Amino acid sequence: MSSVAKLAILEQKLVVISSKELAGRALAGLPVPRAPVGPLAVHYCAKVSGVSVRDYTSSARKLAESVIRYAERFNPDAVWVSADTWVSAEAMGARVGAVDENQPWAGIGEPLVRTRADVDRIPPPDPSRHGRYPLMLDALQRVVEALGRDFYIVACFDQYPFSLAAALLGIENLMVKLHEEPQLIEAVMERALEYGLAYGRAMADCGADMLSGGDSPAGVVGPHAYAAIPWAFEKRLIRELKSKTGKPVSLHICGRAGPLLARMAQTGADVLELDWQVDIAEACKVVGPEVAIWGNIDPVAVLAHGTPADVRDAAAAVIAAVRASGHRRFVLSSGCTLAMETPAENLEAMFAVARESSVFSASPRKRWPWPALSIRSKQTSAAHATPHAQKEPAFHDIA
Repeated sequence: MSSVAKLAILEQKLVVISSKELAGRALAGLPVPRAPVGPLAVHYCAKVSGVSVRDYTSSARKLAESVIRYAERFNPDAVWVSADTWVSAEAMGARVGAVDENQPWAGIGEPLVRTRADVDRIPPPDPSRHGRYPLMLDALQRVVEALGRDFYIVACFDQYPFSLAAALLGIENLMVKLHEEPQLIEAVMERALEYGLAYGRAMADCGADMLSGGDSPAGVVGPHAYAAIPWAFEKRLIRELKSKTGKPVSLHICGRAGPLLARMAQTGADVLELDWQVDIAEACKVVGPEVAIWGNIDPVAVLAHGTPADVRDAAAAVIAAVRASGHRRFVLSSGCTLAMETPAENLEAMFAVARESSVFSASPRKRWPWPALSIRSKQTSAAHATPHAQKEPAFHDIA
């Protein structure tokens, strides 16, 4: 063997892949040594850090420090920057708060919108000053500065337009006015789309790797109604976010979203976050190879209340189902946000299964809509890489 060939082999064995690169490659359908893992840890981070949910959701410093401590404690491949599902509603003028220090913030008082005049009074979005937008952007910047080189950072731009409309009108009133005053609902959603786009763009500017939003109320209207209104606005917002930011965009609908999967995959979302009620093997078939799946272990019955053995079995089953389907774009996760009472040993069991999982090889795919992440050698990255990043094996070395 020539000296050049030997050098090439040696260079391959020195290549390491960080958690950030692992998740990015998996979402792109590229070869990875194992399944990345990134549970939806939001208020759970506050528990790890020992701060109240109220402090977590009202202080940029405490929110960021909580996410950072969670990352240091568990070494996930992806972390989430999120507060609650009322950030955008508050920015639009809704009154929000919490009943005690360990409850998530929610709407309080009367709904913001009752008539078209109420919609017209909502000002154009300004992420630099409206509601907690500045707080969230500050927190995101802190997390990016601390973790952005080695961890994949998902920033939640809060809610898609239909979900925001539910927050602004009240869910029951929304359902009534869908039939009685559809023009009012569309007017609210148009303004909500403006807020989602402005907030998502600001988060992308802060360095987020992926933008995530939820639209869970859309999951309760049924497939026909979903296709009529929520889906069209999801599609528009996703298209605009991708066009303006170049970032991948994710869509999350809680619960039994199986009947909506085909439509969800047609929104243009790069990633679908699937709850535990969705059969993941069937989802892999329905959404097709170009859409990534993020999920979907039961966050309550298994992760919060099960044993470590239960968690290992569930995690292994999800990975096996995805692998058997031939799907390659995948991140192992909880199906929804982690419960604060989730035992640390259960979370560790999920991470252990992911790190022991076998390679997901890639078949040819069309080009991913953003640049592929780079691979660094130990020599060039040692000064900056975290211990976690240095422990990852090279994907070249996995048989």
